[in-house]
Amino acid sequence: MKISVDYDLCESNALCMEIAPEVFEVRDDNFLYVLDESPAQAVWPQVEDALRACPKGAISIED
Repeated sequence: MKISVDYDLCESNALCMEIAPEVFEVRDDNFLYVLDESPAQAVWPQVEDALRACPKGAISIED
């Protein structure tokens, strides 16, 4: 599985980063970066929480 972000929808509000900081990062340029598109199985619950928390629905998971 792979994490995908629709950057046209993303507001870079860092909610995902608060939930899964090992996967998502909003840098000083105010853009979201995915640090690991295919993280370890142990991190997927946080990724799924981040997906649900995104107010714009910009995060998705691809098989």
